[in-house]
Amino acid sequence: MTAIEITQPGGPDVLAPVARPVPTPADDEVLIRIHAAGVNGPDLLQRKGLYDPPPGASDIPGLEVAGEVVAAGRSVTRFSVGDLVCALIPGGGYAEYAVAHESNTLAIPQGLSMIEAAAMPETFLTVWLNLFQRGKFAAGESVLIHGGASGIGTTATMLAKAFGASKIITTVSSDAQRAASLALGADVAVNYRDEDFVDAVMRETDGRGVDVIVDIIAGDYVARNYAAAAINGRIVQIGIIKGAAQTLDLMPMLTKRLTHIGSTLRSRTHEEKAALIEALEQMVWPQIQSGAVKPVIYRTFDLNDARGAHALMESGAHIGKVVLTTRAARAV
Repeated sequence: MTAIEITQPGGPDVLAPVARPVPTPADDEVLIRIHAAGVNGPDLLQRKGLYDPPPGASDIPGLEVAGEVVAAGRSVTRFSVGDLVCALIPGGGYAEYAVAHESNTLAIPQGLSMIEAAAMPETFLTVWLNLFQRGKFAAGESVLIHGGASGIGTTATMLAKAFGASKIITTVSSDAQRAASLALGADVAVNYRDEDFVDAVMRETDGRGVDVIVDIIAGDYVARNYAAAAINGRIVQIGIIKGAAQTLDLMPMLTKRLTHIGSTLRSRTHEEKAALIEALEQMVWPQIQSGAVKPVIYRTFDLNDARGAHALMESGAHIGKVVLTTRAARAV
């Protein structure tokens, strides 16, 4: 099969198509002929040498895929050859075939294409885990979502809207992203190039601040998040695009009684991920099947042009998800 290898840590040019053996599923795994694979921030970090795969995982990047089951391990009971599925995997998605644990594999929701389904597992599970389970977001609360035009940002905006947010504020970097974020349900989309998001939050909340902040940025945003948070606010850190916070005054954390949580999804056990998937199927799948929530696809790239996909992601110009497609998708 064709797969995309990280030849060495570096920029998008270190991604190279190579021939790899088709993996063999273990007893509790299915083998998926991949039609589409989502591109995510952790893939970029792995390419740069900053986020190693967990022990036992493939060195090939890619954490979410959609396709057809072509083989199943002897203990698999939920899926059969021919089933159309999407899956959360710890690596191996940038390829024509990948194995997935049965419990981390999902039937594709009715009405979604393969490309849309491939944009869901990593992104939707990350948002559900962090905004709802760890961030304890509840109906009637306000939320600030950084990177509002990203895959995480668009998903968090739609889900916060669907589950009753009182006010959704996002940060974006262009007028096009602002318009898209507002169309998805944000009440206010702040272009951070033109306005300080802390000032905007305080203006829009009458000086109270927001209840929950979803941050993929870090760096100097950490201190500014503390300033933008309400009393008893929760900040969920799920990315560090700007790197570490160089200086940080913790006094606002104390005086506001803030909770700052860090989280990753990839290194969790199959059992932990299965529990998340069950919650997602119960709570979010109905929103998808009703049409209230749907993955936002910005652009697709051929698998062999993974470099182009990464370059687009790093430009920050995208709105929603970037997805790779394979020969299987073009053969349909």
